[in-house]
Amino acid sequence: MDEGTKARVRASFAKQSLMETFGASLDALAPGSCTITAPIGANARQQHGVGHAGLTFALGDTAAGYAALTAMPEGAEVMTVEMKINLMAPAAGARLIATGRVVKAGRRLTVVTAEVEAETEAGARRTVALLQGTMIAVDPAG
Repeated sequence: MDEGTKARVRASFAKQSLMETFGASLDALAPGSCTITAPIGANARQQHGVGHAGLTFALGDTAAGYAALTAMPEGAEVMTVEMKINLMAPAAGARLIATGRVVKAGRRLTVVTAEVEAETEAGARRTVALLQGTMIAVDPAG
């Protein structure tokens, strides 16, 4: 992937105030792939002390969206058209790791998937969610 695409994706991610609130970071970027991590902080836990599904969804959706953006033309931005989540296990651990991937990139719509894993302090990982959805290329100028 060229440096211009990487810079464009990273600049877009830097504008995400929700990701900043969660302490998320964009850790890996490749053509059709994006990995975002975030701690399971006190601000993102549910009543049982594990990561809230809202955190899980936000990370998976964002990772999938930026994976899609790597396949979109320069000047485009990305928005979610629809996204489905299967929660498979409680998000117990120290942090979440969301890896988004492009399944099929079209001219306007891109089908994506994401896997979200919970990682313990010791480094053990468990898949907690799978997402599938559709992203659309949009003109940021409106």
